Amino acid sequence: MRTKVVIIGGGPSGLLLSRLLSLENIDNVVLEKQSREHVQGRIRAGVLENGTIEMLRLAGVSKRLDNEGFKHNGIELSFKNHGFRIDLKKLTDKHVTVYGQTEVTKDLYEIIEKENGNIINCAEDVLPQNVGEINSFVTFKKNGIENKIMCDFVAGCDGYHGISRKVIPENLINVFERIYPFGWLGILSETPPVKEELIYANHGNGFALASMRNNNLSRYYIQTSLDDRVEAWDDKRFWEELKRRLPIEASESIITGRSIEKSIAPLRSFVCEPMNWNNLFLVGDAAHIVPPTGAKGLNLAVSDVYYLFNGLKKYYLFNDDKDLKNYSTKALSRVWKAIRFSWWMTTTFHKFPEQTSFDQRIQDSELEYLENSIASQTVLAENYVGLPYEEF
Repeated sequence: MRTKVVIIGGGPSGLLLSRLLSLENIDNVVLEKQSREHVQGRIRAGVLENGTIEMLRLAGVSKRLDNEGFKHNGIELSFKNHGFRIDLKKLTDKHVTVYGQTEVTKDLYEIIEKENGNIINCAEDVLPQNVGEINSFVTFKKNGIENKIMCDFVAGCDGYHGISRKVIPENLINVFERIYPFGWLGILSETPPVKEELIYANHGNGFALASMRNNNLSRYYIQTSLDDRVEAWDDKRFWEELKRRLPIEASESIITGRSIEKSIAPLRSFVCEPMNWNNLFLVGDAAHIVPPTGAKGLNLAVSDVYYLFNGLKKYYLFNDDKDLKNYSTKALSRVWKAIRFSWWMTTTFHKFPEQTSFDQRIQDSELEYLENSIASQTVLAENYVGLPYEEF
């Protein structure tokens, strides 16, 4: 086979890049190691920034998002079981939309399939080769048969554990990482959300988050030890601890029910620099990971797609490679700002193992100042709804 761009990874970032390239008649092939059913079954968060929504609109997959997504004009923060609201709309004239990553993936699969795009699922042993050479190619197995795709560029959209980053020589990259000493225990329950907007809670026992998927599907999280096991948290214990950490008004009105999914996820910050090597470009989790506190994971992947798509578009349509050469620099500028914001949210709302009463008072004072300072609220709001994409 021969194509212009091979995209490794059929998650939302890989599919979005494929769709945008196809709209410009730039040939591409997506290689995904899992089945379509597996990819569409992944439970992921779905707080979408304004820029992400615009990118999905550009890709022609915003109809269901507009009809079924929940527009949130604010978020609630709490400390000492006392809540206060950050008015995102008033402070930035923007909002965020709650629309599950699973739904984004379904929408992209559907339109790519309808427009005869090329997605190869269940592709095994995917490996980019001769990266940087004229005869670059990607090999893979499908149904036990060896295949090879010749290409100009490779986009690694295959996540933290994917092969793309691993083919870059270790001496050519710098890795920055912070592992947080706690995890999130999350449950999904078929119950109405406790509030129409998200609640981020700082409590002496640890962080809590009240979120949702739709009008009758709620997503709740509490901070737990990395040594905790899901089996140790039956539904009764979880609900009791969640109520203890939420603001009093929410705690008293929450509707509980049987959990239909429960898991513990570790938290980390991770960045790989640069985000490209020759004609291999890293996108999303292949290059960076953020703790979910700031709701930046999917949104950062989409901003990477923005920079890479525009670079490839100018290369093929106008024979201009300047933006491709600047891809890593531009993408990383926005990545590090999101890393900083997610780090701030994480350190402000979580209880650390070595945390003292002094540290707790500092967190309380930080949130009290935030509650009463429009300038501070504006900084948070600008970062939460998403910083603008920088032009080249």
